[in-house]
Amino acid sequence: MVEETTGETLVMEAAQAETDKKRSAADTIREEAGKLGAKAADKARGFAADNKDKATGALDEVAKLMHSAAADVDERLGEQYGRYARSAADGISKFSDGIRGKEVDDLVADATEFVKKSPVIAIGAAAAVGFVLARLIKSGIDAAADLADGEDDEPAPKA
Repeated sequence: MVEETTGETLVMEAAQAETDKKRSAADTIREEAGKLGAKAADKARGFAADNKDKATGALDEVAKLMHSAAADVDERLGEQYGRYARSAADGISKFSDGIRGKEVDDLVADATEFVKKSPVIAIGAAAAVGFVLARLIKSGIDAAADLADGEDDEPAPKA
């Protein structure tokens, strides 16, 4: 009877050891996945910060262009329309400054809040951006194809 109890105990201890190994492996996998996720999030924040700087710079350039074009608009269409152009340029500048003054996490939180408050507008904006990007990509592909076709149309030099 002692041998049966010892055998059962050994089997139970082996089963417990196997269960502990599985838990330990699962915990290790979870820890490593968490570390990788944190690294990926940090890297994404870094990319987003870089692109935020590029976007604000581009917005500033657009605002400058609109301010300089406002004088032409004054001459051609009238001062009232020039004021519209200046107002739009000022709005773009304020938007750029607002983006520049926030951290990436704050921008993500603002975007999330906007989507929660106005999902229809967010979906419409996403569709519009997707459409514009698709058109840009298609025009780039078409331009590349036209260039390739133009190279094929040239006659081969005679030997």
